[in-house]
Amino acid sequence: MFKTIQNAWRIPDLRKKLLFTLLIIVAFRVGSVIPVPFLDMNALASAMKGVDDSGSILAYFNTLSGGAFSNATIFAMGVTPYINSSIIMQLLTVAIPPLERLAKEGEEGRKKIGTITRYVTVGLGLLQGAAFFWYLFAERIVSYTNGFEAVFAAIVIILTFTAGTALMMWMGEQINQYGIGNGISILLFAGIVARFPLTISRLGEFWNMATQGLTQYFFLVPLYVILFLAVVWLIVFMNDAERRIPVQYAKRVVGRKMYGGQSSHLPIKVGLGGVLPIIFASSILSIPATIHQFFPNMGDFWNGFWSLFDYGGWLYTILFFILIIMFAYFYTTIQYNPLEMSNNLRQNNGTIPGIRPGKPTTDFIARILSRITLIGALFLAVIAILPIIYCGATGMQALSMGGTSIIILVGVALETVKQMESQMMMRHYKGFLD
Repeated sequence: MFKTIQNAWRIPDLRKKLLFTLLIIVAFRVGSVIPVPFLDMNALASAMKGVDDSGSILAYFNTLSGGAFSNATIFAMGVTPYINSSIIMQLLTVAIPPLERLAKEGEEGRKKIGTITRYVTVGLGLLQGAAFFWYLFAERIVSYTNGFEAVFAAIVIILTFTAGTALMMWMGEQINQYGIGNGISILLFAGIVARFPLTISRLGEFWNMATQGLTQYFFLVPLYVILFLAVVWLIVFMNDAERRIPVQYAKRVVGRKMYGGQSSHLPIKVGLGGVLPIIFASSILSIPATIHQFFPNMGDFWNGFWSLFDYGGWLYTILFFILIIMFAYFYTTIQYNPLEMSNNLRQNNGTIPGIRPGKPTTDFIARILSRITLIGALFLAVIAILPIIYCGATGMQALSMGGTSIIILVGVALETVKQMESQMMMRHYKGFLD
C-alpha cells in the first residue's frame, strides 16, 4: 500500500489529487473541533462523559463522526445521514419499480438517483440535527431556554448541524471529482483514524496500571495489539476472497467469424454485504440503550429490562451475533437475484458445466450464494463480537476501537489503493507494482 502511494506521489497529476484530498481531510478535522454556538461546554462534557461505552445510538454517531458528535461541532452528524440515505435509496431501488428502471438507464439514471440521494441526505440531516438539539435542550446544555432567544438558538443550532451535513456531502463529492475518489469513505476513514490517539492513550493507562501492581496488563495489553493485527490480516484476506463459479460459453458463428467457446467464471465475493450488516445490527441494538438514556427513571422493572441490552452484556452479544447473520442474508437477498443471474447466462449462451440451464442453474447459484453468505456472515459476526468478548473478559472496557471500525478502516484503505492503482494504469505508468 505504501509503495503504491509512493509511486502515485511521483506522478504530478496524482500528486495534486493526493494533496487536494489531504486538504479536504484537514478542513474536515478543523470543522470537527468547532462547536455550534449557544451551548454550555461544561454541561456538554458532563453529559457526554462515557458515551463511547454506553452502546447507545449516541456512541454509534460518535464513532462514525470521529468524536465530533460528543463535542457537538458543526460536523457532529458526520456522514451518517449520507450513509442512511444511500442505504434507503438502495432498498427503495429494489422495492419501487420506477426507481429500479431509473437505475437501469445507465449514467443518466444514476445521476438522477444521486440527486434524489442528496435531497434525502439533507432531509435526514435536518431530522437528526433536530433530534440532537432536543437532546441537548433536555440535558440543559443549550444556554438559552426561554423566549425569543431560545427559538433563535434552536434555529441556529439545527441549521448549523444540517449545513454541516450538506458540507460534508459536498466535500466527499469534491474528493470524487478532484481527489483520489471514494470521497465519503475517505471522510469516514479520517474520522475513525482520529480516534486512534484515544485508543493508544487508554492502552497507555492500562500499561501504567500494570507498572503500579496490576501485572496482568503486562500480558493483556500486548495481546490486544496482537489480536488487532491478526484481525486486520484476516480482514485483508477475506476482503479479496471469492467463490468462482465456472462458466462455459457456447460457440456461435456470425457471418464468417466464430464467437464464444471460451471458459470464464462468475465471481461471488465472500463478504457480499461488507460492513452494512454490522451497521444495521448496531443500529437496532442501540435502540434499547437509547431509550434508557433518554428516559432513565421508568421504574425498577423497566430499568432492569433495559439493562439486559447494555453494551457488552451476554444478551447484547448473542443478539448482535444473530442479527449480523440475519442482515447479511437480507442484504444478499435484495442485491443478488439467482434467477436474473441465470437468465443473463442463458442470454449470453453461457452454462455452468454439469448444470442444466434454467431452474437447475438458478437453484445451483442460490445454493452457492447461501453457503457463501453464511461464511461471510460468520466472519463478520466473529470480528464484531471479538472486541466485546475480549474487553468483557479482561476488564479493559475503556477501549473504543471495535470490529466495525477496523473493518471500515481496512476496507476503505484497500479500495482507495485499488483506485490509485487503476488511475496509474490508465496513465500507462510502468512499474507501479514494483
